[in-house]
Amino acid sequence: MLKISTPKTAKSKRVLEKRAPKLVENGKKTLILQGTKTSNILNSVLTEIYHLKRDSAVRFTRKNENIRPFESGGETSLEFFSLKTDCSLFVFGSHSKKRPNNIVIGRTYDHHIYDLVEVGVENFKTMDSFSYEKKIAPHVGSKPFFAFIGEGFESIEELKHLKEVLLDLFRGEVVENLNLAGVDRVFVCTAVSSNRVFFTHCALRLKRSGTIVPRMELVEVGPSMDLVIRRHRLPNDSLRKEAMKTSAEKPKKKEKNVSRDAVQGKIGKIYIPDQKVGGMALSNKVKGLKRERRESKLKNSAGDHRSKKQKSDSN
Repeated sequence: MLKISTPKTAKSKRVLEKRAPKLVENGKKTLILQGTKTSNILNSVLTEIYHLKRDSAVRFTRKNENIRPFESGGETSLEFFSLKTDCSLFVFGSHSKKRPNNIVIGRTYDHHIYDLVEVGVENFKTMDSFSYEKKIAPHVGSKPFFAFIGEGFESIEELKHLKEVLLDLFRGEVVENLNLAGVDRVFVCTAVSSNRVFFTHCALRLKRSGTIVPRMELVEVGPSMDLVIRRHRLPNDSLRKEAMKTSAEKPKKKEKNVSRDAVQGKIGKIYIPDQKVGGMALSNKVKGLKRERRESKLKNSAGDHRSKKQKSDSN
């Protein structure tokens, strides 16, 4: 029997509500960790990825044993770390003779492995190896452009999967409106072959063009590397269908003191405070009082005229 633990404090209840599924989910966080054996190149790659995603990433620097994402039972520790850090993306680095400088990029659904892409890193260049004006360096947390060059991203299954994962990894927060002045970076992915992608990071330099839209120039700021696809695992159809499920309509905000009837339609209640009419002080200059006095005066004058006529008739 599974034990269901309920929150005992208000703080723990808020934490559970924050992790609970929402109609509009929060931005995705990335967990960056490494295996038992790494290399200097692999450590630099993980550090550069963490620097690019510093505002929404968690980095583990200790070595982790028994993490093998593609093997059954080898993803238990990875799913535990994902639940503990509330991360829906992860980048796992490992190094071996069979697979040197190996990186596994994956996504989780309900803190369980959703899909995986394994790539090897070659021809890696760090940010420090590029020389450029520091004033055009991209700001941390800014929204990037993506450029996918090559027909393979639309026709080859491995490249299509890698494209989806890279978009999820580096796109950041989902926004509806975007200021052109705040877009200062581009991720360029070029399909060199059916299993090799050249990945680089460029800064945008805006120059005058004589029109409203400025002319853009790309300045490579790093990192850059070749990603060689080794293995990938797609989610099954039932899991994909469940993960892609969305709500048809957003819940409407509750309207107070409003009800609906099949016959009368929309009915609203209006609450009016006590007017306290009995305690109001009335002045003598009110038009209603003047009219009452005028009518009483006319009645009195008509009565006097009638009584005088009766006296004259009697005489």
